[in-house]
Amino acid sequence: MQLGLIGYPLSHSFSPKYFTEKFMRENLKGHTYESFPLANISKFPELLKKHPELSGLNVTIPYKQDIIPLLNNIDETAKAIGAVNTVVIDPNGHTKGFNTDVIGFLAPIENQIKDIKSALILGSGGASKAVVYALQDCGVEVQVVSRNPINMQSISYEQLNHIDTYDLIVNCTPLGMSPNESGYPRIPYDRLNQKQTLYDLVYNPAETVFLRKGSEQGCKAINGYPMLVAQADASWDIWKNNKH
Repeated sequence: MQLGLIGYPLSHSFSPKYFTEKFMRENLKGHTYESFPLANISKFPELLKKHPELSGLNVTIPYKQDIIPLLNNIDETAKAIGAVNTVVIDPNGHTKGFNTDVIGFLAPIENQIKDIKSALILGSGGASKAVVYALQDCGVEVQVVSRNPINMQSISYEQLNHIDTYDLIVNCTPLGMSPNESGYPRIPYDRLNQKQTLYDLVYNPAETVFLRKGSEQGCKAINGYPMLVAQADASWDIWKNNKH
């Protein structure tokens, strides 16, 4: 089974190493996983023609939303979220999109989700859409913050008030991700407290500035690694069940 990852850039991506090691560990001969950096999503059909052996792809920043019009079909959950991170490709080249970020995101907080009543989501991209969907499906009240609010559901960072009232704050932006480790969302960290949890979808470095600043205020900190593993395993289950 030939699998891969599309996005741009891909120099620090988790998936190729994770799946390559998984295939070796489980003695899955004939299975490969490689990176396909696409400077523009319009190159996606060309990629499929060039690699007709591909059975599946993961999709990462910045194409989780942009890829949707280029797919033949889309799973109901991915459609509701408005973002795709997993693609199945059949022998005829037909494509179907799925989203495993919901499963991945909930994995590290499944034991505390019942105690989370409200959440603040930083960022409004493809990953953010999956997080909002997951939390709202669990009955959590959600507020999205964006640099460029485009609808009534999101507010700007300047409009952000009462940050100490949210049980969970999730960074869905790439701020702080290696190699630009000094970046972080501009929120009033001095107002945070020990009753709150900060969750960063960034996994490299293990402790971002966002998480460190929260920890200094007594917040619980979760990085993006457990989510990555859970969403990767969920992607594998989809490919395995749709193999040809």
